[in-house]
Amino acid sequence: MSIVVRDVREHELDSVLALNNAAGPAILPLDAARLRRFFATAEYFRVAERDDTMVGFLVGFGPEADHDSSNYLWFRERYQSFFYIDRIVVASRRRGGGVGRAFYADVQSYAELRYPQLACEVFVEHDSDPARLFHGSFGFREIGQHVMPGEDGQQGIRASMLMKDLCSYAWVRDTYGDALPDVPWLPAPRGAGVVQRATGT
Repeated sequence: MSIVVRDVREHELDSVLALNNAAGPAILPLDAARLRRFFATAEYFRVAERDDTMVGFLVGFGPEADHDSSNYLWFRERYQSFFYIDRIVVASRRRGGGVGRAFYADVQSYAELRYPQLACEVFVEHDSDPARLFHGSFGFREIGQHVMPGEDGQQGIRASMLMKDLCSYAWVRDTYGDALPDVPWLPAPRGAGVVQRATGT
């Protein structure tokens, strides 16, 4: 069966939370309150289904979001306009089956109409070579590293900070300015106070 990527629904948040917290050490744990905040504020929050079963999700934010992730703030201190992938989670039994690639194709299609760059990070620890290779195959490059704040005086997790230029953005901006056409295949941003598309570079 094909992979379907669509916006998350509120009644699915418990399933999303369980999926996140079963993902292993490469994904930071969430609690229900933080996940609800994502649901209220994320510009992009979509799930993937295969055989009518949720098999993953991806959450993303634009540069003006009220988002307190230290990795997100690292990018915001250095770049004016970007779209940030906060997390992508794929159920362990579905990894390697194309779900991650379907998500990245979808989020890039969304972001490149609105932002000049796509940003994310991969933890350097926890055998990150497969994740780094996956992102490299999509054209991401490392632009620095960031050590996340630790708890109780402990050393935080080191992240490889990745960015990808979105080559379609300039043409879309020059052609349509701030008003993208109203077409059914173009998903609107979600979340309160989200702008339709970033201006400038």
